[in-house]
Amino acid sequence: MARPAARYVCQACGASHAKWSGRCEACGAWNSITEEAPRESLPRDTGGKGGRKLAFVGLTGATEAPERRLTGIAELDRVTGGGLVPGSAVLIGGDPGIGKSTLLLQAVAALAGGSEGGARCLYISGEEAVEQIRMRARRLGVVDRPVGLAAATSVRDIVASLDDAVAPDVVVVDSIQTMYVDVLDSAPGTVAQVRASAAELIRLAKRRGFTLLLVGHVTKEGTIAGPRVLEHMVDTVLYFEGERGHQFRILRAVKNRFGPTDEIGVFEMTERGLTEVPNPSALFLAERRGNVTGSVVFPGIEGTRPVLVEIQALVSPSPPGTPRRAVVGWDSARLAMVLAVLEARCGLALTGYDVYLNVAGGLRISEPAADLAVAAALVSSRSNVPVPDSMVVFGEIGLSGEIRAVAQEELRLKEAAKLGFAEAALPPRRQRRAGILGIRTREVAHLQDLIALLAAAGHEGRSEAAQRPSGH
Repeated sequence: MARPAARYVCQACGASHAKWSGRCEACGAWNSITEEAPRESLPRDTGGKGGRKLAFVGLTGATEAPERRLTGIAELDRVTGGGLVPGSAVLIGGDPGIGKSTLLLQAVAALAGGSEGGARCLYISGEEAVEQIRMRARRLGVVDRPVGLAAATSVRDIVASLDDAVAPDVVVVDSIQTMYVDVLDSAPGTVAQVRASAAELIRLAKRRGFTLLLVGHVTKEGTIAGPRVLEHMVDTVLYFEGERGHQFRILRAVKNRFGPTDEIGVFEMTERGLTEVPNPSALFLAERRGNVTGSVVFPGIEGTRPVLVEIQALVSPSPPGTPRRAVVGWDSARLAMVLAVLEARCGLALTGYDVYLNVAGGLRISEPAADLAVAAALVSSRSNVPVPDSMVVFGEIGLSGEIRAVAQEELRLKEAAKLGFAEAALPPRRQRRAGILGIRTREVAHLQDLIALLAAAGHEGRSEAAQRPSGH
């Protein structure tokens, strides 16, 4: 019998090639193709012989909600949809040093030391020694919690240890890129090893009914390293975001079979680990200074939670040449679109100016509802007229300069009213708005209306300043 031919697999996208080459034709990555051991082929005849007939059911019927295990960390429970589901697999990705291991160690320590005897939690590390994990536990103040620790990378040893008479409740594997299956010849971290290791661990978790928490490395593009199928195999995918210069950390759900997606949890990194931030709006606006040009408060929606953030813009004259466009926390393509609409539809000259845009606090905004707030910050900086301190701004901008309505308007206004804002610039609606206590709405149908609104606010501000006594 002829030996199966070797397979050459791209470690960036998982594409298979007949021979090695320096560049993957599927994704364009260089030096990412490695040789892997061939897989055993399936039998040719699989048609119905020896198979088990499936029992089909109708669409109607009672389905019980999945049981949840609360971690005791409210922000983590919010992101996962109300707690951890037994038999589920959760993948947590993030940059090195962002706090993934710290968060999971705090979570299993809270579960193990909870009420009613606590859960049986195990922490398996493939990157750190047991003593390193103990040092982190002492720093976090959870060294007395009954959490089982082990340092291992062999999936065969891990499965043999977990598949015993008393199954654990929660298992952490840190990280999946360090695990290997000994029946494969490829090195740990390759596409085949990551896929096979995750499949074995997920299969055991669903068979024994424990929650599996997998830590995943990320690439320089910010996506989880390894095959894309890894995110399809698990039930929940969480990304731990944040900048090392900021103490804030954002835990974001991008996939959740048991809860809403795009939900976020906000944490603050301290000397004693990660602490929850129950009111992120107040935290993001804590250092905001009023009466500053180029500063606008935007009421965004992250999952089901309204979050108020400050958008800052700086428009300054550019030296001869190509003007610079720098963006932090927003989409640079949408900034280019807003700048083009302001210049083409409103006659605002921005070609010879450098533009800097920043979302304060380290949060990244992706919804188009921030278009109008960005435009207000740009107009305020360009005209040197501050946006009123008591105003929030939101709305989507079309290419003709019209302002389009956005979703969950009432939730945004309620959050703004709760934090003391008195007025809002927002898109017009055909239906009459229900009154929000303490909020005065100013409808903006076109970008020119926004410019007129800010000009009127600047005129009122100058008139009030002129009427004040001189003070001497």
